Amino acid sequence: MIAPEPFFQPRGTPFSEYYRIRCLGELGHHVDLVTYPIGENVEVPGLRIFRTRRVPGIREVAIGPSWPKLPLDALLFGAAWRRLAAGGYDLIHSHEEAGIMGVFLSRFYRLPHIYDMHSSLPHQLETFGFTRSRLVRAAFDWMETTTVNGADAVIAICPALVRVAKRINPRARVTLIENTAESHAVDGVPPTQREELRRRLGLADRKVVLYTGTFEAYQGLELLLEAAAIIAGRRSDAVLVLVGGRPRQVEQRKLEAEKLGAAGICRFTGQVPHADVPPYLKLADALVSPRSRGENTPLKIYSYLRAGAPIVATDLPTHTQVLGSDVALLAPPEPEPFAAAIERALDEPGLGERLSANALRLSEAEYSYGRYVEKTRRLYEEVRTPAHG
Repeated sequence: MIAPEPFFQPRGTPFSEYYRIRCLGELGHHVDLVTYPIGENVEVPGLRIFRTRRVPGIREVAIGPSWPKLPLDALLFGAAWRRLAAGGYDLIHSHEEAGIMGVFLSRFYRLPHIYDMHSSLPHQLETFGFTRSRLVRAAFDWMETTTVNGADAVIAICPALVRVAKRINPRARVTLIENTAESHAVDGVPPTQREELRRRLGLADRKVVLYTGTFEAYQGLELLLEAAAIIAGRRSDAVLVLVGGRPRQVEQRKLEAEKLGAAGICRFTGQVPHADVPPYLKLADALVSPRSRGENTPLKIYSYLRAGAPIVATDLPTHTQVLGSDVALLAPPEPEPFAAAIERALDEPGLGERLSANALRLSEAEYSYGRYVEKTRRLYEEVRTPAHG
């Protein structure tokens, strides 16, 4: 498996990679992961991690396209080549831009190749505002087209990416496997743990509006803080808890909240260990996803569905390909209607209970861990060949 990300770090694609590897281990596979020299080691049955050499001056890698990825990806390709040259592998599984490496290596070593499509590479340039260069855009278009055409199978993590892959090649073998594996971690959180967290955060009897996730620009936190300022001007019984964000990002958002007049109702926790997130989800009276850009379904949505609180999300394809009006309050990506939707979630318990019950039923029917494992098992059986070497 080739992963061009810091592994492990608590962010979208590394989460997906972690659960993909854990699932493969449960299915009896052994995975050698070739990845960046950045990130925490994790213990997963059947996993060995091989890291590239460090690049002087590069200690972190931002989410999305970035120039530091160029030397890191060059080293990653060399490391993957050396691992494959050692023999003993029966399949190559690549992620993101490493898909183009997988195409080349699978042809050279005559191995099947599964491409894990977490996003559209050309769309990343727009989402992150990386560059307007036509040459770079053409290179990303070529990489994505060549990868989809050259892979034996493509995993798409949301319906929007299925459509992207099928536009490139209608005959491509594309399997939709949503990032649902972590969602069941919210089950079974004891009430005592939830109440202890409430006391630690000093929430008293206030109603909790919860956001979890990264603090990247596409997440729509500007919209959320503007909505929080509106709510702060109308009531004193609500508090917005924001879980996530690197220290510098948290400080920037705190300053923004102060300027907007929302600081009094905001609690910033910063990043918390992944295992500690479920109690926060069970703490919520309303769960928010204000994402404003991109088409991928946020990972948090699948956990939100099981958390037992009403979901408030922007009425955009990033959400509506999973969420309907029967399971969530969908609002235009504007401060006033988003604030009004949050207040409805807090003030109409009957509505919240109905949406939460529907959300749980949807999760059980479409996004269970059993379905995740079965889809993965079936795909691997279809593309695997007997072990070489």
